[in-house]
Amino acid sequence: MTAAARVGILDWGIGGVGVRRALRRRAPGVPVLYLSDSGFTPYGLLSRSALGARVSRLLWYLAENGATSIVVACNAASTVLDAIVAARAPDLPVLGVIAPAIALVPEKFRGTLGVLGGRRTIRSQLYRRGLERPGRRIVQRIAQPLSAHIEAGRTESSDCARDLERIMNPLRDADALLLACTHYPAILHKIARQAPHARLFDPAEQVVEHLLSHFPLPARSLRDQTLTTGSAYQTRAAAGRAWGFDLGACAHVHIRGG
Repeated sequence: MTAAARVGILDWGIGGVGVRRALRRRAPGVPVLYLSDSGFTPYGLLSRSALGARVSRLLWYLAENGATSIVVACNAASTVLDAIVAARAPDLPVLGVIAPAIALVPEKFRGTLGVLGGRRTIRSQLYRRGLERPGRRIVQRIAQPLSAHIEAGRTESSDCARDLERIMNPLRDADALLLACTHYPAILHKIARQAPHARLFDPAEQVVEHLLSHFPLPARSLRDQTLTTGSAYQTRAAAGRAWGFDLGACAHVHIRGG
């Protein structure tokens, strides 16, 4: 384990800050290297092959900069991890968020289960295939606008309220909701009001539990480090607005490839 060892966390934007915050609560002594790829094309707009190439490049970048394990804290990126890990991933543990999220729903659960996610995540059908059981009704909703509102700090706007109401309308009587985007827990209270009887599943804690149980963890010899391919100022400000979490110093990096 190198002197620069950290746990890597990758997301397109600041959704993965929720996972980072959960890790800070559970294991404050574990140093983190957080990489936001917000300067690149939004992942939902890329083809599967283009997204796979980009995520592969970023995994290698994190490994080259001291990551001893990597959490891909983005559902869209997690949809292509199977192909990457089989062919182009660095030789270290890589964990996506989809498998831990599916495992969060108790096997005995029966009833209507709503799944909120981005367009690529929902259309991949990975959640539906992983969650379908006799006695369950799976209702998937593409909630793409919500992550954009959270990134931009528009969660109190009338546009955000209108989009949330439209997305949640078929789920008002759901028995449970699974948040299949790491951004959405930032507005958990708003989502909960739209489905007042639903049990809410936020996968962040499950992801951290798997990380702590199965991955090699460096001791804190370094401070956390935050990098972004987008605006360092906007990344730090967005994380503060959405999560109440101060990323500290944030540096812009240019990463070719993908």
